[in-house]
Amino acid sequence: MTAPVLDWAAAADAGARVAGGKGWQLGRMAQFGVPVPDGFVLAAHASLNHRPGQDVPPDVAQALRNALHARGWLDLPLALRSSAPQEDSADASFAGIHLSCLQVRGPDAALQAVKRIWDSLWTPQAQAYRQRLNIAADGGMAVVVMPMIDAESSGIAFTIDPATGRHDEMLVHANWGLGESLVDGDAEGDEYRLREDYRHQAWPLVERRIGAKRHATLPATDGQGTQLIQTPAPRATQAVLTAAQAEALGEIVRDAARALDYAGAGYDVEWAWDGQRFWILQARPITASARHTYPALRSQPDYWSRGNTREVLPQPMSALEWDAGRVMAQRMLTRGFELSGYATLPGVRLAALFQGRAYLNASVIQWMGYDALGVKPGDMNALLGGPQPAIDVQPLTAAQRLRHGLRMVRYLRRAAPLRRQAADDLPMLLARAQEWLDAPLPDSNAQLGARLREQFQTVLAADVLFFLQGSGGGALSKLLEMVEKALPGEGHALTAALMAGGEPSVTAAQGYALMDLARLARQDAQVLAWLQSPDRDSEAWAETLPDGSAFQQAFAQFLHRYGHRAVYETYLRNPRWREAPGYLLDSVLNLIGTDAAALRARQDAAAQDAWRRVRRALPFWQRPLAAKLLGASCIEGNQREAARSVLVAYLAVARKSALELGRRNCGASGLAAPEDIFHLNAAEIFALADGRMNAAALGRRAAARRAQLEAWADLPDLDVITEHAADGAPAAAYQPPACSSALDSWRGTPVAGGRARGRAFVARTPDEGLAMPAGGILVAASSDPAWTPLFLRAGAVVMEAGGYLSHAAIVAREFGIPAVVNAQGILQGVVTGDMLDVDAARGIVSRVPGNAQD
Repeated sequence: MTAPVLDWAAAADAGARVAGGKGWQLGRMAQFGVPVPDGFVLAAHASLNHRPGQDVPPDVAQALRNALHARGWLDLPLALRSSAPQEDSADASFAGIHLSCLQVRGPDAALQAVKRIWDSLWTPQAQAYRQRLNIAADGGMAVVVMPMIDAESSGIAFTIDPATGRHDEMLVHANWGLGESLVDGDAEGDEYRLREDYRHQAWPLVERRIGAKRHATLPATDGQGTQLIQTPAPRATQAVLTAAQAEALGEIVRDAARALDYAGAGYDVEWAWDGQRFWILQARPITASARHTYPALRSQPDYWSRGNTREVLPQPMSALEWDAGRVMAQRMLTRGFELSGYATLPGVRLAALFQGRAYLNASVIQWMGYDALGVKPGDMNALLGGPQPAIDVQPLTAAQRLRHGLRMVRYLRRAAPLRRQAADDLPMLLARAQEWLDAPLPDSNAQLGARLREQFQTVLAADVLFFLQGSGGGALSKLLEMVEKALPGEGHALTAALMAGGEPSVTAAQGYALMDLARLARQDAQVLAWLQSPDRDSEAWAETLPDGSAFQQAFAQFLHRYGHRAVYETYLRNPRWREAPGYLLDSVLNLIGTDAAALRARQDAAAQDAWRRVRRALPFWQRPLAAKLLGASCIEGNQREAARSVLVAYLAVARKSALELGRRNCGASGLAAPEDIFHLNAAEIFALADGRMNAAALGRRAAARRAQLEAWADLPDLDVITEHAADGAPAAAYQPPACSSALDSWRGTPVAGGRARGRAFVARTPDEGLAMPAGGILVAASSDPAWTPLFLRAGAVVMEAGGYLSHAAIVAREFGIPAVVNAQGILQGVVTGDMLDVDAARGIVSRVPGNAQD
């Protein structure tokens, strides 16, 4: 059995069942470099046989005396706090239920305090609390032992505002002396509100309210316990914290919460100021907070959807990836609405992590589309992808339709010059990223950190990129609505066909460039032999390819233009193609024999045929508008892909700088591996570069998060998670209505028209897809730009996730390949080799009976 006395490191390793919730969290924070006072934990199993009225067993009493003696704490005032296994957890706080004893001096008094804390496990209020939450009491009670901080001031901080539910604000409550006067409600302390400034990665003070601090808790005059005294008049009206102190404390508190959970869960943190520094005394998850959302949604659940998110982020996200990704997602999803003049609700969360995976709040996004521009929830769902239901909305009034029309006009008027300017801005931004990629890295860690900070701020301030990435569906949704009205049931397929061919997006151009490389490889026997060699050293291509060959020169140009991209390129931890070009070279080999001219001819024919049909069906006065919407839709799609490429270029820049910092801080007293740098958030990385945080402690944070990420990766990837259900149930997987389709048929969203029949090839990764024979039906969960070479060989594309604006949709439309996305459940029903019929005009994928070819 574990020893009865655990130091912080042992408590962190032992877990909550042994060290209790409070002891485990304190142990973890101490290991992670959070300023926690020294202390130890009396393990929970020491109390297993205890019942009220009994003394502490002699062996446990001696262990406690020995621990106090070894640390020189026999005469120090101590704090002994309850730490039940379920206490301070995400589901149960036990706040005020179990006992804590302050200003305990001497081993005899400490033993009495332990006995009283153990007894508090069996009080009527504790038993009622456990019964209400269906929690057993068979785990015992651990006890945290710490020297008292000689607190000049103290209080509680909340990393989210529990009263409003805003995650972009945090609250600090402060009073003079010990924090018990605040916890027990004996004093109204000061309140300090901090709000996130994402551009500068800071949380400045935005509001301060001076409370009537009539009382304060101080140590008792006899040295045992505490006393409540009246605050001297001058101090009662004096601010406890300066603005600088409040912001510094906010940084420490936020760091403590992120050390425990980088996903952004809210924490309730107790702190103390001893006149020289701040100390963290405990931290526990906030178990209940208000819901921050639009009034129209308060009676409806939040549906958190993977939708289009899954195609670019199929795996759990690391700390650094989420730190950047959450801000980018928030800006992408609001920038277009802001241009229309619509006031989005400040602080409403649009993106969140559940078990490490990124989800979008489909309920809020549906409402913003409907409230701002009149986009029907079902239509917004088609753009988002995913099986989440449409929210309930009231029919639009004439006044609302007028406002929507005015907002659309305002949006188009403001968006047009931005899109024109983007033609100049995107190449400029890409060139800036290329400069950083090609530039030597600074010699000092501080300079490297400063550059990395500049790179992050450049991206977070690039509103044009967020606008282009998140606002690419306005013209397309209106075109789709117009075509569907003219040709009911064919809108999706015909609109997709209209957009085939034309000026290629950067992603399509990348695919054509690979086809050109395949043509050059086919013409050069030496290059072809090198590509086919099982001993090929892909990373040494420049040295091992035939020197001066046309293929070598073209491949160098390709990497200069597209080398910042990668397989699942949104993940900073994934190597870029310029670092690991093996997949590209395999793709080149795979594309040998493909016919670019035939592909372009197919695209042009599909677009021309679709336009003839649409033109005949539309009233003559709508045809010019349809032509303009088509042109705008193509530009929006191309700019969306171009903006993504630029964003990924900046991710490649950040990866290069961060990875070098990881190399410099790798070793026994730092990170376990250079790549562990991606398991630190931006603030931690800057602190590491500046020497403001201990490298060994950050290494322990990174190692714990790496293990957490690996555990998350093994969990099911749920399509939709429901929060704030009417029955008050906690967040849970959404179960869509049972599908009425036959087991051999699946319905999805048609995103690129046409029809194809062929053998299914199920691919979980792009590398697996390289084995697909030409003309195969590519079936996958989702895709990102790295899958583009596979589209060039596919007879049709079927994705289990995605929407009308997903990567698969945009590229399939360009290539004129039949495509269906959001075909829920198809990966569970189809295996490689099944004969499939893909009717992309209707969004139906069917298994051919008997797997017959005809």
